[in-house]
Amino acid sequence: MRFFISADIEGVTGINSWSETNKDHADYGEFRRQMTREVAAACEGALHAGAKKIVVKDAHETGRNLIAAELPEEAELIRSWSRHPYSMVWGIEEGFDAAAFIGYHSPSGSADNPLSHTMSSRLVSEMHLNGELCSEYLLHAMVARSHHIPLVFCSGDAGLCERIHKDDPEVLTVATLQGTGSATHSIHPQLALKKIRAGVKKALKKDRKKYKTDVPGHLVLDVRYKNHVSAYRASHYPGATAVNAFTTRIEANNILDIMRFLEFCV
Repeated sequence: MRFFISADIEGVTGINSWSETNKDHADYGEFRRQMTREVAAACEGALHAGAKKIVVKDAHETGRNLIAAELPEEAELIRSWSRHPYSMVWGIEEGFDAAAFIGYHSPSGSADNPLSHTMSSRLVSEMHLNGELCSEYLLHAMVARSHHIPLVFCSGDAGLCERIHKDDPEVLTVATLQGTGSATHSIHPQLALKKIRAGVKKALKKDRKKYKTDVPGHLVLDVRYKNHVSAYRASHYPGATAVNAFTTRIEANNILDIMRFLEFCV
């Protein structure tokens, strides 16, 4: 079994502040280590379920967060950014049997995590994909599914977990924290590791044909920017149109074209 993991940090256990996500801040080290431990737990669960190859994409900010030596020997690590449109799941391809996301978070436009955002906390106010508030989870799950790879497990904030269950009730989740305003209420970091390890193992033991692997034949992405200048610039991307002063729309028949727009316009 080949297993793919994409890892972010804004949904790891206990995280609360942007300073804790920033490599240049003193608060960062604690949460870099927790991010690494949660990914390691996911790897261990996959190995217990029979995985023979694991590829991990470090998908937060610099792409240089995970401590490689603390992952199992069977895990291969992709660091930094190729600038390929697949972004947070670059490296995924036909032949992987399943995928999981660790440390993911609620989307821009939601109030379920003080660190809620979609692709850019600086540029984007919110995104809607086919009318639905769009998270990084949804975008990258669609990329995986476009290669017939089911997304089977995700850990992150409780709000995201609720959205995932609406997207695909078969996906197993672990809610690491609940956000309210600028506060977070988290489970214990060690308990999160146990839940992630057990959750990944259970998810991979299920019949993978039950998981969602389809992608809509037509996709409409509306990106509402925080700055009208950004929206104006993005509206000149081939095929994009201005919805209003702050919102740009792109329509496509495949997720790659949506991700390509985001690579150049977000």
